[in-house]
Amino acid sequence: MQTFWRYVRFQAMMFVFGIVGPIFLVLYFTTQPDPSTRWAYWMGLFITFADILIALALTDASRTDDDRSRRRLIS
Repeated sequence: MQTFWRYVRFQAMMFVFGIVGPIFLVLYFTTQPDPSTRWAYWMGLFITFADILIALALTDASRTDDDRSRRRLIS
């Protein structure tokens, strides 16, 4: 459960830093259908997807560091 809450904190941090991704998605879905706003969909999707992957990578890296430090204490 500790890993889950660590992930939630990292994800919240990444959405604060990468808030422009969800903003682009909201912009795309709330405006009238127009081919010139298609970039907002793809950039919003890419930025939001990258935020999620970065949060997962940070969680995995911090979990691995904790596992290593525990092994040192046990040995």
